[in-house]
Amino acid sequence: MLDLYSRSSSTGVFFNPAAEHRAAFQSCCGEMFSQLTLCEHLDATVTALAKQDASLLILDLSGFEKMSELAGIGALIRGRAGGRVLVLCDYKHSAWLPELMAYGSIDYHLCPVPDTDMQQAVRQALAVPADSAAAMQQQILDKEKELRALLGVQRSMQRALGGIESVSLTASQVCLALCNFPGVRHTAVLHMKPRGDLQLVAQEARNHLDLGRLLQRRDHLLQSPLRDVFPPLMAVARGEMVLLDAPEKAGDPELAMALHDRNVRMVLALPLRAEAGGPEIGAICLMFDRHISFSREQFACFASLAQFVSFALGMSELKHQNDALSGQLSQLNTTDAVTGAANRRVGEDKLESEILRARRYGLPLAVLSFDVGSFRSANDLYSSAVGEDALRKIAETVSGRLRNSDTLARMRGAEFLIVATHTTSADAIRLAEKLRGAVSEADLPGAGFGATLSISLSVAEVGAEEAAPAVLDRLDTALHRAKRSGRNCIELAA
Repeated sequence: MLDLYSRSSSTGVFFNPAAEHRAAFQSCCGEMFSQLTLCEHLDATVTALAKQDASLLILDLSGFEKMSELAGIGALIRGRAGGRVLVLCDYKHSAWLPELMAYGSIDYHLCPVPDTDMQQAVRQALAVPADSAAAMQQQILDKEKELRALLGVQRSMQRALGGIESVSLTASQVCLALCNFPGVRHTAVLHMKPRGDLQLVAQEARNHLDLGRLLQRRDHLLQSPLRDVFPPLMAVARGEMVLLDAPEKAGDPELAMALHDRNVRMVLALPLRAEAGGPEIGAICLMFDRHISFSREQFACFASLAQFVSFALGMSELKHQNDALSGQLSQLNTTDAVTGAANRRVGEDKLESEILRARRYGLPLAVLSFDVGSFRSANDLYSSAVGEDALRKIAETVSGRLRNSDTLARMRGAEFLIVATHTTSADAIRLAEKLRGAVSEADLPGAGFGATLSISLSVAEVGAEEAAPAVLDRLDTALHRAKRSGRNCIELAA
């Protein structure tokens, strides 16, 4: 059923403080009204609406810069009580639209609006349905379809965010879920890393668009020359939603051409925050292949989805930090702070487990112990800092000559343990000789002051039924013999 438009019965009230805007609208659309009142002030607009039952109220917000300046705009919309209202708003301030929709029903267009589009918008706003009952029924059906689509996207998002994953995986799942919204051809998640580094962490393209290539970078995105014109970058920089309903309105011809080439007709971006009022942690971006006039419910749905995504990314980041802290704590619990070798508890546990494994599979297992000679004297003469540096260097020298399967542990003071898997006593003796020579040739801290350090070693092959304490006792006895023999020597444990 066709809608009917009649100039003879159409009256309008247009508001904008700037004379040039009022004159431009009069020139473009004045002939479409039987009576058109142009208002410079809000008070004059209220008076004009009181004098006549206007068919259409046009609120041109071009030139407004702050939402606080719009305090009276909402009252005008509420006062219409369902009467037709057309809001003209710059796309950089598109975040105002959901706020204004809270006052009542509005149609909107984002500026700049070409004359032909403006005339079409006014004509549609003034049109009266030929069959009002059928029109009402169609509106109900359209609203049901819209709500079903929103519910589907919300369910997809809930499934996507069902578990806590890494930031990149969470972002990828978000992009996939957002692609379920009708008309969406590309989605992206931007995430703020330390020191203000905004990065592209995930995208999903149904139109072969690579956002990283479009922006010519994937990190430090706020340094992009498109920061002030591309919606997701604007959303992070400004901290508010940005809706661009035509790529050419951004004012960058190359950007508009690149988007049109990928069948992008509209871009919506929303900032992400870990908490309400908190700093921006990123943005989500949706690109559409068609123009959609969003309803209040759709804007509310997108805002809710942005909150879900913010929470999910925040939890993912927190999990990453917790995992990192757990790793550090685990390292502190298993690693000697001075030398970087395993600590005594880990060394004893490793010996126990390797004895069981060697016994189960019939494999040889050797254990070595060494002590750094004159370490206490070097500490006293050249300070504990020099002594610890020397001890650290010795541990590094020994570790560099062990296999990945071997374990070096600091047992006490300057005494260390080596668990050498798949090793016989003869092989262990050869390893001990290699280690003794490597340490004696190492450039140890304190050498310039005359400090001399060497190691004495003891070697034992674990018996078939021998337990760890017995092995350690044998090693300790042999190590004492090595030290009494003049140090820098090797003893095989009996």
